[in-house]
Amino acid sequence: MNLESSRDLYDRALSVLPGGVNSPVRASYPYPAFIQRGDGAHVIDADGNRYIDYVAGYGPVLLGHSLPDRVIAAIQSQVSDGPMYGAPTEVEVELAEFITRHVPSIEMVRFVNSGTEATTGAVRLARGYTDRDKVVIMQGGYHGAQESTLIEGDQHEAAPSSPGVPAEFAANTIPVPFNDEAAVEAVFADHGSEIAAVLTEPLLGNQGIVMPQPGYHETLRELTREHGALLIFDEVMTGFRVGGLGCAQSHFGIEPDLTTLAKVIGGGFPIGAIGGRTEIMESLTPAGDVFEAGTFSGHPVTMTAGLETLRYAAEENVYEHLADLGEQLRSGLVDIVADQAPAYTVTGIDSMFKVIFTRDGPAQTGACSAGCRQDPDCPHSQACPKNASDVKAAATDRWERVFYHQMREQGVLLTPNQFESEFLTAAHTAEDIEETLEAYKAVL
Repeated sequence: MNLESSRDLYDRALSVLPGGVNSPVRASYPYPAFIQRGDGAHVIDADGNRYIDYVAGYGPVLLGHSLPDRVIAAIQSQVSDGPMYGAPTEVEVELAEFITRHVPSIEMVRFVNSGTEATTGAVRLARGYTDRDKVVIMQGGYHGAQESTLIEGDQHEAAPSSPGVPAEFAANTIPVPFNDEAAVEAVFADHGSEIAAVLTEPLLGNQGIVMPQPGYHETLRELTREHGALLIFDEVMTGFRVGGLGCAQSHFGIEPDLTTLAKVIGGGFPIGAIGGRTEIMESLTPAGDVFEAGTFSGHPVTMTAGLETLRYAAEENVYEHLADLGEQLRSGLVDIVADQAPAYTVTGIDSMFKVIFTRDGPAQTGACSAGCRQDPDCPHSQACPKNASDVKAAATDRWERVFYHQMREQGVLLTPNQFESEFLTAAHTAEDIEETLEAYKAVL
């Protein structure tokens, strides 16, 4: 496979971009494929190599790279009216109405410009609303590049996970293992009156996809209510991708107090959002005193792209199509893994999937047929990752150094590390799935 143009672009990028990329997850050894354009469910790199794409922009690309004509027309019409105004527009009201109509827990929305902005604002809002400082997070959960959640360790000893984050932030952030009810119960027993919120993803989407065990989210919901804290679901990744129009919270049957959104709701353009109950949301300025602002918030081009994307998804049975494709892909992967790499774990839900290179697990005969569901009766249950530590114990180097590159040579583009999820789009076809399964079979 010829990658000379990507190599040359990377060489140029190293002179002007730290590490040659603008986000660390885009880095890969020895250099990434520089993408020139998208075409349906495919991307073409700078050397003309064509791949079935499962990166999907790390989640925002729901409809595929070739947008439907009606979506393109709406975006072009908005651009022709001017890129932005620094004033309210009707389309931001319409997108907010769409979200509040379909997500039961969300009564009001504040649009921002990224998932990081959304989670930062949600944490500030929770602290302001409750007049408390401490926030409980999940070990290995990712909530953007914000100081309050770039924290590692456990409930007894937390510390910044990055230089540049003051230790004072760790004093007010309490990491606990995902799926560990006893750990979070102990934290509330010790600090219940100090905790402003529990911030969690419905599933750990930046840890190869770790699903919640039955009852875990219910425990979080009960504890937060009992102690006067807020439950924040970070649905930046899962929002309007898992669980259809009701998001992952509808799939799991939980109503959080606050929800963060991004990715899909921007239709491929930069966006973020904080949503929740009216009494909480009206604590934000100018209705209340908790400060939040942004020049580009509610950007009319982004609002238009997001609204038309969601309308199209709702009217064209996109989620049914994606669920069928996801089931087909994960079921095929379970069969391949059982035959060729029985210690590995297939996981995912709806249009998300991942093969985690777990070690020393039993054969997946009788395992969850379309990916791990944390079913305690599953023969593979004890080997399925339950938290971030389990995923980090997998053969992560094998993915990054060997597997990712061999799949790329087979014409399949995956995320370049073990931890990031893969995503399907509405442009993928049954033929793409079959070709992808043949690639997994050849490489594994």
